[in-house]
Amino acid sequence: MTFTIVFLIAFIASFGLRHWLAQRQIRHVAKNRESVPTEFAEKITLADHQKAADYTIAKLRLGILENGVSAIVLIAFTLMGGLQILNFALLQWLGEGMIQQIALLGSIALISGAIDLPFSWYKQFQLEERFGFNRMGKKLFFTDMIKGIALAIVIGTPLLWAILSLMAKAGSLWWLWAWAVITGFSLLMQWIFPSFIAPIFNKFKALEDGPLKTQIEALLQRCDFASQGLFVMDGSKRSAHGNAFFAGMGKAKRIVFFDTLIEKLNPGEVEAVLAHELGHYKCNHIRKRLLVSFALSFGMFALLGWLSTQAWFYLDLGVMPDPYGFNGGLALALFMLVSPVFSFFFTPLSSLASRKHEYEADNFAAEKSSAQDLISALVKLYQDNASTLTPDPIYTAFYSSHPPAPLRIANLARPH
Repeated sequence: MTFTIVFLIAFIASFGLRHWLAQRQIRHVAKNRESVPTEFAEKITLADHQKAADYTIAKLRLGILENGVSAIVLIAFTLMGGLQILNFALLQWLGEGMIQQIALLGSIALISGAIDLPFSWYKQFQLEERFGFNRMGKKLFFTDMIKGIALAIVIGTPLLWAILSLMAKAGSLWWLWAWAVITGFSLLMQWIFPSFIAPIFNKFKALEDGPLKTQIEALLQRCDFASQGLFVMDGSKRSAHGNAFFAGMGKAKRIVFFDTLIEKLNPGEVEAVLAHELGHYKCNHIRKRLLVSFALSFGMFALLGWLSTQAWFYLDLGVMPDPYGFNGGLALALFMLVSPVFSFFFTPLSSLASRKHEYEADNFAAEKSSAQDLISALVKLYQDNASTLTPDPIYTAFYSSHPPAPLRIANLARPH
């Protein structure tokens, strides 16, 4: 029962902290709703500022509800015996073995997806619609969902089979081999995603010849960056939000612009946004994040390797393991359900590192492109995406991967 108490303390603390942070953010944004921050007064209208406040608050309130439902589901799966019931039912139906273990993990994913579906639907067709961001039809919503499930089955099933086989047959160091498989799989996905997976969901076309392409190619030459090509993605078929990103690695690197981004920004601003993204690459942020993720997954697999051999890990979380059979799927399921409760408390560290990287990428963009163009682009994106300009400092410190707008723009405005 000792681990039951530890888990409950962590669960209550994480749930309470999420709720408290969300309420702080709601109060802070609402309190500052009636006036535009001085540094943005000439660039952002009061109506746009209030829209951003209302959009932020609406998303937070939906998040609070999701957090509550997720908490209930987690307790139902663990201490209330849901996972035990599901595991026993599948044992009765399929018998012991690899198929039953894979079915257990797949069933959890399907149940979680079914519970999440109403929230995804509401967010897309109510919340995003209300604020003018939704461009997705209901047919596309379900098409995306079906494609996602099919991909998860095609890619996830062999991966699960490999990991569970290692758990069953590779001895006490199975977790090391499983970590190697996951690491290799992650690198493979980085390589194949832009060419094979992303086109399943979106159309990509080469950036047309013209002033923008000429300007971008000049930037790439200045930054000594080689890519497989410049592409425009039809993001507008789902959302009015704009973005730009890198996809792939090595010779498969692609630069991708949302069509909505090109619609909203002038060529100089698009160049500055890309310079920021190039800054992440040139400052080795992408490589550092990969290495950190591999190191963290190494630690998580090592921990799972130990926990999977401990009877209390199962019993104290409401599950009865088979003392003579294979419990690999059960161990994986429990670990995936429970570990986020504990890892949540490390969120501020990753947020802090991410904000540091954003400042460094901004500085790179200011050096290689134009700080003023990046400021102008950011203001437009904050406005068009209804991003709040007045976040709560504690909420920002805990969650935000990007610095608050005033601090970020103040950093760009100083001499570089």
